Amino acid sequence: MSTVRWAVADGWTVAVRDFTYWVREPARILWSLGYPIVSVLLFGFVFGSAMSVYGGGDYREFLLPGMFTMTMAFGAGSTMVAITTDAAKGVTDRFRSMPMARSGVVVGRSIADVANSMLDLLILIGCGLAVGWHVRGGPLDALAAAGLLLLLRFAFIWLGIYLGLVIPSPETANNLWALLFPLTMVSNVFVAPAQMPGWLGTIAEWNPISATVTAARSLFGNPEAAGSSWIAHHAVLMAVLWPLIFVAVFLPLSVRRYRNLNR
Repeated sequence: MSTVRWAVADGWTVAVRDFTYWVREPARILWSLGYPIVSVLLFGFVFGSAMSVYGGGDYREFLLPGMFTMTMAFGAGSTMVAITTDAAKGVTDRFRSMPMARSGVVVGRSIADVANSMLDLLILIGCGLAVGWHVRGGPLDALAAAGLLLLLRFAFIWLGIYLGLVIPSPETANNLWALLFPLTMVSNVFVAPAQMPGWLGTIAEWNPISATVTAARSLFGNPEAAGSSWIAHHAVLMAVLWPLIFVAVFLPLSVRRYRNLNR
């Protein structure tokens, strides 16, 4: 119990360190929000008038839950860059030289990133409401949708932490950020898989991001445009299972990688 207590205390100390950095560098948060906000305006107003929803419905209401999910997934990139930057500046080595729990650094990073993601999601929902998006489900359903979005973000945090501990430099991490685009594009964020070629639509339906998007649309009461496959009809279940699988794989890998780190 003493070991667990110190691990929690060390994790919280590292999280506070990240909170302090964000307070002193607020431009970092504004920059991370710039892309999703611009994307909402671009796709909602510029392209939205020329796009239709498979099965009917307002495209803007169809789009917004997908944009929320995409932002949560893209958070893996910021986590990855932050981890590699700390390593490049020697911060990681300094932590490793201290008498602290080996899990404290990665746990603290996950706590800080979840808190930052809650702020991101709150701002994006406010932006969505401002441009005409509506929550047509009940308040409990809306909270459940937000919970699933944050669960996906929590899972991608551990993916980002592991990749950040493996990647040798921040420059490489910035280049790998581009790989997140096909992961989010080959999904149901922008269009329904039924409108894609058959093989591509199948990949999009089984994309973990698609499960969260469909579940969020259903809980928010927005157009779903879901297909007829098994996974499309069990989107809420898979929106829980996919993130849990990610966490079960990458959390222990991240802790083990940090313990064996030799930079």
